[in-house]
Amino acid sequence: MPLTSTDQALRGTCPQALAQAVRAEVRRGLDWQRTAERVAGTLRGRLPDPAIILPAHLRRGDEAGYQSHLMHAEPDGSFSIAAMVWLPGQQTPVHDHVAWCVTGVLQGHEHEEIFALTDDGAALRLLTRNENAAGTVGGFAPPGDIHRVRNTGTSIAISMHVYGADISRLGNSIRREYPLPIR
Repeated sequence: MPLTSTDQALRGTCPQALAQAVRAEVRRGLDWQRTAERVAGTLRGRLPDPAIILPAHLRRGDEAGYQSHLMHAEPDGSFSIAAMVWLPGQQTPVHDHVAWCVTGVLQGHEHEEIFALTDDGAALRLLTRNENAAGTVGGFAPPGDIHRVRNTGTSIAISMHVYGADISRLGNSIRREYPLPIR
């Protein structure tokens, strides 16, 4: 699990134009997959400089694990925006999410592996690998969102995550971890 910042000072550091654009897409009321696609389109070209959204001490990372810093939680609970900071080698467990998710790499490099359960549900099958450099934006929605992300670069990676859930209430957007063998 990420180390989650509860620093209230970060609330509101998300560029308001970005939050407004995400809000407009969410209010369309489309299914999760189409919402993720439209929010990804909104995020492309609007990725902020990490120095604008996070103070220097939060951009350094933490040896204890990757960090998630909440920047915006929509009052009606329909979406949240966070910045994640990863030191080289840090990774998530294999997991899925409670709702749609869109990510944009702001700095560095992230490696993502996408999995599916085997027919008997006893293991995971690797479907694809994505190499996500700075500027890469992608989105997904359950089902089919079992994945693992890691910083495979030699420097700090920072990414922006837009979740179709209120992580200020949930703590994070992870629905389930999958400690299964990979075949």
